[in-house]
Amino acid sequence: MPRLKGTGRLVRARVGRRLRRWAHAWRSSLQVRVITTTLAMGLVALGAIGLYVGDRMKEGLFTGRVEQLLAESARGTSQAQKTFDSSNAQTASDVQRLLQDVATVQGSGGAGEREVFLLRAPGESSADSVGNAASARVLIPLVSPELQHATAEGGQRWQSVAWEVDGRVEPAVMVGQDVNVPFAGTYQLFFLYSLQAEQDRLDFLLRTLAAAAAALVVLLGGMTWLVTRQAVRPVRRAAEVAERLADGHLAERMPVRGEDEMATLASSFNEMAASLQDQIRRMEELSALQRRFVSDVSHELRTPLTTIRMAGEVIHASRDDFDPAVKRSAELLATQLDRFEDLLADLLEISRFDAGAAVLDADSRDVRDVVLAAVEHTFPLAGRRGSWLSVDLAQTECVADIDPRRVERILRNLLVNAVEHAEGSTVEVKVGADRYAVAVTVRDHGVGMTAEEALHVFDRFWRADPARARTTGGTGLGLAISLEDAHLHGGWLEAWGRPGRGASFRLTLPRRAGIRLTDSPLELVPDEPPTTGAVQVVTRSRTDPAALPDLVDEQPADTHQRQEVR
Repeated sequence: MPRLKGTGRLVRARVGRRLRRWAHAWRSSLQVRVITTTLAMGLVALGAIGLYVGDRMKEGLFTGRVEQLLAESARGTSQAQKTFDSSNAQTASDVQRLLQDVATVQGSGGAGEREVFLLRAPGESSADSVGNAASARVLIPLVSPELQHATAEGGQRWQSVAWEVDGRVEPAVMVGQDVNVPFAGTYQLFFLYSLQAEQDRLDFLLRTLAAAAAALVVLLGGMTWLVTRQAVRPVRRAAEVAERLADGHLAERMPVRGEDEMATLASSFNEMAASLQDQIRRMEELSALQRRFVSDVSHELRTPLTTIRMAGEVIHASRDDFDPAVKRSAELLATQLDRFEDLLADLLEISRFDAGAAVLDADSRDVRDVVLAAVEHTFPLAGRRGSWLSVDLAQTECVADIDPRRVERILRNLLVNAVEHAEGSTVEVKVGADRYAVAVTVRDHGVGMTAEEALHVFDRFWRADPARARTTGGTGLGLAISLEDAHLHGGWLEAWGRPGRGASFRLTLPRRAGIRLTDSPLELVPDEPPTTGAVQVVTRSRTDPAALPDLVDEQPADTHQRQEVR
């Protein structure tokens, strides 16, 4: 019993694999779909035509043969009646002999083999005992009572019967009609004709039709395969060339043969590929020129910037000797020079990313230490902006292969961005890790941003409100550089936000180089408990860490929707 169960499972597994292979071939091959559909439609059409033609042939052969047999039996009945009418039989034995003679003569008459039966009509009786006569008495049971009663009503009647000959059942027809026998009364004359010859002819015609249909199906399948192959091969070749083009082989082209539609398609495809190659080449040249221009300008600006920096520091050091307006100008000059220098540094860093020259100096470090260093650097800005930094570190070590300088730069950019937009609310920093990755989230409760804005927050020089001033002197490239730093580590940098509910950024880094991230240890979307009304954070004007925020109810806000940017 267990062996039978195992065999059944094996058979089901094999059938399942074959079905899956067929399903895959059906989905992936246009040629298979066209051939299968054409053959299915052809088989249905041929089956319908075969049934119609077979039925018509059967009806024609049967009807024609029955009409012929009815006419023949009518002639035989007429001859038998003439024989009875001219007979001078006076005794029962003479009548019996007459009946047998008529049955024998009529059995050997006609165009083919037939059996003849002379049976007393239902309800007829005679004073003298006169029996039935037949050319083959063993076949008398083939005359059914229904046919006898129908014949007794008058006229010629017939019925299809099954005639067993040498162990084989043959189709046959029984035809009957009343005759008057002298001295004996009314008898019924039945003729039994075999239709096996017509059945053999019909079987031959059907076999011929089936063979022709099979040949037609094979021919149809071959023609469909040939036509679809001629049509699909250029398309398949175009797909292969398109894949090669997508892989960067821009010189790949389709072969052009002939002057038909496929040749026109190949020529058009090659022209498109050549146009794309030319446009991509020009864009690459333009991009290279732009990167070189940014790099050259950034380098060239360093020399005059150094001179201006030296002069500005001299002026800034002597600002107390100037009148208030000049003193303020000196302070603004020093501030903008710092911002200009940061902008140049960011432009140079971006140009290195664009040129593919950025190098990762990876080292095994505890990410918690890098987070604390970035938070410590941001404390002064948070104090000035009235925000409190809340740090939640993982209990275990979060060691990963990272470039500490780049990761700290990412976190500093995220923290500065959160503090700038927190509007005095608490900025939450959380660190988590699992077997494959380390994650850091930075969450603020400030103005927030829409899902559409979260899609562009990492774009260069992008701001949600173009009229909004950069109060912290940012360059507009910090988050763009942070995203490139994250990608350089093989990690993710994602953003989420909702207006009035703040924003959340999540940095996820693999613990080891080569690990492909599929999930993050921390959630990007904040897990806020359901409330009857939304909660707004209202902070005091002072920056005392012990001064906890007040909670004020307001109208319900929109439901969370997760929006990730990678």
